[in-house]
This record gives sequence, C-alpha cells and structure tokens, in this order.
Amino acid sequence: MEVLKIATAGSVDDGKSTLIGRILYDTKSLTTDKLEAIEKTSKKNGYDYLDFSLATDGLVAEREQGITIDVAHIYFSTKKKSYIIADTPGHVEYTRNMVTGASTSQAAIILIDARKGVIEQTNRHFFINNLLRIKDVVVAINKMDLVDFSEEKYNEIKADFEKLMEKREYQEQNITFIPVSALKGDNVVHASENTPWYCGTTLLEHLESLDRKDIYNVGTPRFPVQYVIRPKTDTHHDFRGFAGKVYGGELSVGDEVVALPSQTRSKIKEIFFYDKKCETASRRSSVTITLEDEINLSRGDMLVKANDLPAIEKRFTATISWMDSQALTAGKKYVLQHGVNKVLAKVATVDHKIAPDYSGVDTGVQELGMNDIAQVGFQLNRPIFFDKFKDHRTNGSFILIDTQTNSTVGAGFIN
Repeated sequence: MEVLKIATAGSVDDGKSTLIGRILYDTKSLTTDKLEAIEKTSKKNGYDYLDFSLATDGLVAEREQGITIDVAHIYFSTKKKSYIIADTPGHVEYTRNMVTGASTSQAAIILIDARKGVIEQTNRHFFINNLLRIKDVVVAINKMDLVDFSEEKYNEIKADFEKLMEKREYQEQNITFIPVSALKGDNVVHASENTPWYCGTTLLEHLESLDRKDIYNVGTPRFPVQYVIRPKTDTHHDFRGFAGKVYGGELSVGDEVVALPSQTRSKIKEIFFYDKKCETASRRSSVTITLEDEINLSRGDMLVKANDLPAIEKRFTATISWMDSQALTAGKKYVLQHGVNKVLAKVATVDHKIAPDYSGVDTGVQELGMNDIAQVGFQLNRPIFFDKFKDHRTNGSFILIDTQTNSTVGAGFIN
C-alpha cells in the first residue's frame, strides 16, 4: 500500500493537533482505550466536547500547556493509503523541528486561524515548505465555525495567501485551499453542510486523490551503496552484490552505469528484491544489484546512469537550517553526512542569513544561532557526489554532525 508522509504547520492554537485528532477519530483510527482517555480528560478539564489534541500531544508539557513542542509522528490507514503525519510545533523557537518534520514529507498542511488570517508565522511556514520543495500543500483555513462559516472571510484569507505565493522560488507547488473546522469536523473527513459555497473536496478526499507523480519530485536515479554482499557459501561463493536504496528514478537490468568515485563503467546484470529477481528497481525500493564487470565498490560509493552524472566536488554552497545552541562560525569543522557517506567539512563562509518571513537577507552576519537559516559555503576534505537540492531532494541534502558530541547540529540543502 502506498505510504504518504504529511507535515503539518501552523501558529500556536491554530488547531494542528486537533485537526489530526479529528482525522483519527473520523477514520476510526483511535483505539478504544485512547478514545476513553480523551473522553475522561476532556470531562476533567470541563469541556463539553472531545479535546482531540490529546490524541497527538504526547509530552506532559504539551498536555499541560496545550501546545506542541516536539515532532510527533502519527500513523493511520484508509482503504487507499497509509499515512504518516508529522505534527510539528508552530513556535518560532521550534523552527528546526518543523524543518526536521517537513524534510522527508511529500505533502504538507498549513493551518490558518480564520479569525487571524495570514500572519508572520504563516509566511515562515510557507517559506520552509517552499524551501524543502514540498510539492503538494493544503492551506486549511481552520475554525470556520468561529467566523460563522463566512465565505467572504475565506476568500479574504485566500487572496492574502495568494499574494504570499507570488514571493516563492519554487513555483511548481500545487496549492489547495480548504475551509475546515477541526473541532466540529467540517470538511475534514466528511463534507460540511455549513459551507454550501465551497465546491471542493474534503481534506481527506484531497489526500486520498494524490497521485505519486503529483507529489514526488522525480529526478535522476541515484544508488548509494550501503552494503557489499559476499556470501561465504559454496553455492554463492562468486556472488558479489551491492545493497542499497534507489532514489530519484528507476534502474533496470542492462542499464549502463558509472561507479563513483572511480568512474568505472559497467552494466547492471541482475536486480534482486530480497530473494526474487526483477527487471526494474523503482524509486525508493531497497534492492541488491549485481554488475557485469568486477568493480571495486564499497559503502559510501554510488552507482548512477552513465549519461547523467552528479557533481563531484570538494566545495559548494548550501542553505543551512541551524539546530544547535552552539553557534556556527566560519572556520569550524563538522562531519558532513551525505547519504551513507561521511566527510570532514570546514565552514568556509557564512554568506548571508535568510529571513524566513520573506523580509529579505542579512549579509552582515558572522555566525548562526539556533533556528537560523542561512547560505553557507563549505570546503570538504574529499569530494562527494551531489546534485542541487532543487533537482534531487535526497542527493542534494545532508546533515552536519558535531565532532565532539556526535549530535546532529544542522541540516543542509545544496545550492
């Protein structure tokens, strides 16, 4: 079954957790004990309704304060798809958490409080979704019940958001506007009688209708080698397979490929999915590949099609989302992990800091603090094989690891 990962975004109290809880409730995805706990806690808090945010806010601090702090991943399924929803916090100080949640998502839901309309945080959330090349974005105008399901208010917010869309760099995004009430359930899973002026789909219907070709940024195939398989058995003593995951496209038996970094050419002889042979390895499939020629490949090397090589460089610039309390400054060294490949990287330049509310850039910065987004130049101790992030989301991204603490301190998107 197809799996769709969705990132949510919205300002404080816009209703992200309530929306997700409503989806789980209306699709009958909540367990009996979870539902009983929600009913009990809602009554205890004096509510005359079910507080669906309790279905997702797992930390004690989240339940006490009524806010989302950490990224929570919620799983549910329908007859058509399986879903993973990344419930990300809306606070400015948790921007890094939103980047983490959205970086591996194929679709996003941006919530807007119908009473407040488009605010500064809306700009920030849309900027990050655009930066991360999220191809399908739903703008859920929530709490429509608190504005009497006003079509005029809905159209006003939609017009303001469309002005924001004019500033985006990534123009291929599909933007869908849906008026909802997460608390009451209007247009979430079931169509609402309160919005006769709205002729579109419900939120779940839209997610169900998404096609793979509409949400995946299909690029060229990249096959990072994760493991070399050499069985020590009599029946397979000559077997030499390269295990990994195909990113960006498809690889087929007979394709001429180049092994990086050696740039040795060969052809794909066999493709195995577990113990079965197949002619083609589709994108995102984990397979084992054998080659017609004896080529020295090891973990961290890469197979690519012969007519479509990535860049092989020791220097590049990237947009960085900084996630650590210790500042990033020019001259500092980090471990850069690009796929399964790790290299030592020095910060060559901090070019400029980017304001994620579309207010411009600051060229006078010397360092980056937690949650800052900036363009940074890197010098590596050896080349890596990369694509621009706009061309290949997987092969154009990386993480930075602190050499002392082994903590992940930043996420990067190659320019």
